Amino acid sequence: MPATATAPLSILVADDEEGIRNLLAKWLGSRGHSVACAESGQNALHLLNRQHFDVVITDIMMPDGDGFELIPAVRKAQPEARIVAISGGGQFISSTDCLALARGLGAHATVLKPFNWEQVRTGIATALPPGVEIGNAVAA
Repeated sequence: MPATATAPLSILVADDEEGIRNLLAKWLGSRGHSVACAESGQNALHLLNRQHFDVVITDIMMPDGDGFELIPAVRKAQPEARIVAISGGGQFISSTDCLALARGLGAHATVLKPFNWEQVRTGIATALPPGVEIGNAVAA
């Protein structure tokens, strides 16, 4: 984690929806954070093996390695990384069930799709240790 509350975060966004990846990258990048994007769980795992991330934001339902696989892999590869799970549900599982399972696997916070910036900011702030800043707010 960054040493100070003002240090930019290194954030990985894993979501199979290009629009979601682009939106999160724009929101987070405009607040000074470094953002890498992955379109699948497998691509996210590849990035996790190549660079350090302070925060991983992962969709739960993705092809080619979903969030249920990615969350334990993040916890193993980068135990200090904070995990925010996002989901709109799937064909056979509700979004609330997806997010409850993500919490059980070790996600530090969850955000329901569709979301706005304030919901994402709150989710990340909830996941971060006390005193670490995200955008205009500081984790409690």
